[in-house]
Amino acid sequence: MSYVQELIPPRPAPAVAIKPVSASRITGVVLLTLWALLGVALVYMIVSGWDVEKFTRYGPRYLSGLWVTLSLVGVSLALGALLSLPIAFARMSSNRFLNALAYGYVYVFRGTPLLAQLYLIYYGFGSFRPQLEAVGLWWFFREAWYCGMLSMMLNTAAYQAEILRGAILSVPKGQFEGAQSLGLPASVTFRKIVLPQALIVALRPYGNEIILMIKGSAIVAVVTVLDLMGQTRYAFSRTFDYQAYLWAAIFYLSIVELLRHAWAAIEARLTRHLKR
Repeated sequence: MSYVQELIPPRPAPAVAIKPVSASRITGVVLLTLWALLGVALVYMIVSGWDVEKFTRYGPRYLSGLWVTLSLVGVSLALGALLSLPIAFARMSSNRFLNALAYGYVYVFRGTPLLAQLYLIYYGFGSFRPQLEAVGLWWFFREAWYCGMLSMMLNTAAYQAEILRGAILSVPKGQFEGAQSLGLPASVTFRKIVLPQALIVALRPYGNEIILMIKGSAIVAVVTVLDLMGQTRYAFSRTFDYQAYLWAAIFYLSIVELLRHAWAAIEARLTRHLKR
């Protein structure tokens, strides 16, 4: 060590700032701990209460109910998407009659509970059996599955119409003006320019709507449809074991989680050019 270095005192080590523990951080840790304990308790209850006889007897029923739920939701969403297109266009129309008609439809089906809509369709149309038989529609309204599908289709069409309308209105007007300056027809402008941008905006709301429909489909069990919740009610009525509903919750949670990850992957794939 040189003489100059001996004269220069060593620099003190920088003081490490200790951040105070906030109340929100403590609350978060406590909540995470409670969730972890709840998860451990659920796993313990499932393992300790495992009954092979019940599993072999009611397991196939759960799978059958799962298929009914998925098919019911899939058909309702697909038909609701087709119905939402004219409703969304009518909501954006300058025609006052079409606009008012579409607004009334959306207002009614978004403002009333899905359960009430299901009851009105299943029990309400059932009161007009002679008239429905006369026009050949009784075969449709006498089946609980068809009534559940119809109520869910009409409900999701109202929500999907608003999602689509908001997504289309979010596209900048410059896109329309640029297409007009190039002489593109309105149909080509909408199909090639506006709709792809609108669907990217609508991706996340559409995912939320699908998840809500999956969870909301459980109400069809009240009109004797043996979907996942309907089979769960049947199993509970025979066993009086609360784990029947616990397994149903696990099924619904698994479906939603798989759908959430799949939808996130689709969104990341379709919007990868926006992240560059």
